[in-house]
Amino acid sequence: MMQKRPIYSLFILSFILLFSSCEELIDVDLNKVSPQIVIVGDMNNEESTHEVLVTRTVDFDEPRPFEPVLDASVFIQLGNGRTFRFNSVGEGRYANSNMPISVGETYTLTVSVDGKEYKSTTKMLPYIEVESIGVNQETLFKETYFFLNFKFYDPEGEENFYRYSIKINDGPFKSNSVFSDKYNNGNEVTHQLGREYGNEIKPGDQLLVRRYVISKESYNYWSEYMSTNPGSASPGNPSSNISNGALGYFSVSSARDYTVDIAKASEG
Repeated sequence: MMQKRPIYSLFILSFILLFSSCEELIDVDLNKVSPQIVIVGDMNNEESTHEVLVTRTVDFDEPRPFEPVLDASVFIQLGNGRTFRFNSVGEGRYANSNMPISVGETYTLTVSVDGKEYKSTTKMLPYIEVESIGVNQETLFKETYFFLNFKFYDPEGEENFYRYSIKINDGPFKSNSVFSDKYNNGNEVTHQLGREYGNEIKPGDQLLVRRYVISKESYNYWSEYMSTNPGSASPGNPSSNISNGALGYFSVSSARDYTVDIAKASEG
């Protein structure tokens, strides 16, 4: 039986969180496989430079886990027809610092590689404000654990989806918790974060939490990604919202950064 291994996922996960804001689990046979295009565009209003990552999957025995696409053509068109070119900055990354990020705007990504075109369209949704942030401290088997609680009012009568990334001190953004309002539409809601960190969060740490309001397609992607057992020999690929068989996803989301001082919060 042919073995499979998700050799591409760690690279995609690390790169996306670096320019945060996007990730991808890819099944790759240990034998020779046809390369697949992977496109990751994860943009938000907290970033001044926006990037799209374009790569190809590689065989298991290759010396590196990905092959950057250096000659792609990358454009994003707004709803009014205005178009922005993304220029190569190396290692499969294409960047633009002039494209406006606006609530209600529609964005269509077009990536051309070797004469084949890949497209995706998304809309930036309005941000939903946070009412309060609290910190819970719990002790279990003499270990101390800290959890963040984001409390807010979910708008009634519409579907809403949320995502969170956390940076501890000067570390990278990690974790991508996602939530749906399926069972609490229109209610006061509390999202608890930090359980995936175990006891990594310590008194004196400063956390930077980036909170996103995301599209349903982005929620589905992250939800599927996180529900996949990372220890599985053959995990499934999250649903892509990019055409023509490309892996990855495209998202433009409203976001806010929040700084939480664990030392001060826990003293209260």
